[in-house]
Amino acid sequence: MANRTDPAAKSIRGTNPQNLVEKILRSKIYQNTYWKEQCFGLAAETLVDKAMELDHLGGTYGGNRKPTPFMCLVMKMLQIQPEKEIIIEFIKNEDYKYVRILGAFYLRITGSDIDVYRYLEPLCNDYRKLRRKLADGQFALTHVDEVIDELLTKDYSCDIAMPRVKKRWTLESLGSLEPRRSALEEDFEEEEEKEDNDQPVDEIEDRAYEKDQYRGRSPTRERDRDKRRDSHRHRDRDYDRDYDRDYDRERGRGRDRDRDRDRDRDRYRLREEKDYGREREGRERERREKDRDRGRRRSHSRSRSRSRDHREHDGGDYRKRHARSSVSPRRHGDGLEDGEPKKKKKKEKKEKKDDGTDHPDPEIAEANKLRAALGLKPLRV
Repeated sequence: MANRTDPAAKSIRGTNPQNLVEKILRSKIYQNTYWKEQCFGLAAETLVDKAMELDHLGGTYGGNRKPTPFMCLVMKMLQIQPEKEIIIEFIKNEDYKYVRILGAFYLRITGSDIDVYRYLEPLCNDYRKLRRKLADGQFALTHVDEVIDELLTKDYSCDIAMPRVKKRWTLESLGSLEPRRSALEEDFEEEEEKEDNDQPVDEIEDRAYEKDQYRGRSPTRERDRDKRRDSHRHRDRDYDRDYDRDYDRERGRGRDRDRDRDRDRDRYRLREEKDYGREREGRERERREKDRDRGRRRSHSRSRSRSRDHREHDGGDYRKRHARSSVSPRRHGDGLEDGEPKKKKKKEKKEKKDDGTDHPDPEIAEANKLRAALGLKPLRV
């Protein structure tokens, strides 16, 4: 509950006021001892007492990036959201400079563009010294006007991103803001009026003449000015002539360069076409040689097959193969089985006829058997 925003607080720039501080820095502030002990239960009236006790300003410091008491009080102001009149009283407080810086920092975060320029620019005339704690924990010397300039011009201050504001000249052109006047402008005007009242009229006229002469209204200065203008004019004319000459020369070089580039491109194209033609002729020659070799192989295989067929035909195997291929397996087998006994019978008949054992006379047949056993010729009776 102690870290929640006041329910009556209004949203600033469309979000919760505490969201103007980054989440990491916000969590570090919630865990800080100063926040838990000193900032618990503070209101707008009691917060001034804590702001008067400040002796330095800064964002975070050390290795673990501890927040400073100044940053804890800024977070408390975002949480309780004090009224605008209280913030303006903080800024107008001249006795306590850290209270003024605290109010200016809060207004820079939450205020409008017009209020930022209206209430912060007069603080640029405050040159009092301030102590600032750096990131390494060391203290550095600064001034009120430097801190205000940082709030108006920089994007980050005390490790917090500053909301963007419009440029001053934009607000002046819109009529929302009056032109800025320096604090020393009135002093300068008073001194000029005193000098004009003390001096006589003749001295004033002489001084005006001297001013005019110094500004270049005398004849000698006008003559010198005309000479200088003429010299510049001639110099510009010479420069233009030289520039045109150089431009023409560069243009001619560019044309020559383009012509050479086109010539090289055509030459390269012709070379590529020649190389492509040579490669194509080589591929055709190789294809013709392959076709020729293939034809030779076919003719050689045909001649070998013809010679083999001729030899088989001469040996009588051609007929046997043809007969075997033309006859069915059963008939072919039957033919072989029937053909062999026939041949044997013919041989037996021939043998019988040669041996003489088939002679009708039994005696002669027996004698021929004996002679055949002895290896003698048969009897022919």
